[in-house]
Amino acid sequence: MRANVYVDGFNLYYGAVKGTPYKWLDIAALCRLALPGDTINRIRYFTARVHPDPRDPDKPTRQQLYLRALATTPNLSIHFGHFLVSQPRMALANPQPGQPRTVEVIKTEEKGSDVNLGVHLVRDAFKGHFDLAAVLTNDTDLVEPVRIVTQELNLPVTLLTPIARPAASLMKVASHVRHTQPYIGPCQLPDPVLVPGKRPIAKPIGW
Repeated sequence: MRANVYVDGFNLYYGAVKGTPYKWLDIAALCRLALPGDTINRIRYFTARVHPDPRDPDKPTRQQLYLRALATTPNLSIHFGHFLVSQPRMALANPQPGQPRTVEVIKTEEKGSDVNLGVHLVRDAFKGHFDLAAVLTNDTDLVEPVRIVTQELNLPVTLLTPIARPAASLMKVASHVRHTQPYIGPCQLPDPVLVPGKRPIAKPIGW
């Protein structure tokens, strides 16, 4: 069957590759292993550009290198949300007597990726762009879009879970559940990624 894959980039990163030596992930190879027998028609990758961090100033550069490498994948498109950075004052869980009861914190929120993923999933389903969808996430905000596709449009959706124990609400509305952990290590991009007519894209040091 024609399969479209919708990848929640931050859920994948924090659920499966952060803290591992497998950040140079080949999404297309992972999709082929996770969906054997299906034809990968299109991959949509949803993310947001990270902000510089005083503790890790090279974070945006590493992400940009990865996104450039990922963009060389045929039939893969990258869709961007955005980060919001704020400094709200929040209550302390255990304030000490005579000390302030609140503290100012730096809060980062990734906005738009889950909405973008859900909208494209439902839109593509209505337009008949796939026979099967696979959604790589553990974000329960995506329960309703998945439910619409499986229960109202009667199209199968496979949940590709980046963690060992996926959310029960997502499993309830998905047609199938497959774990991606076995494919993370074997599915790595070449280093460097060769781009015709341009400089090769090397994996960031430390990855």
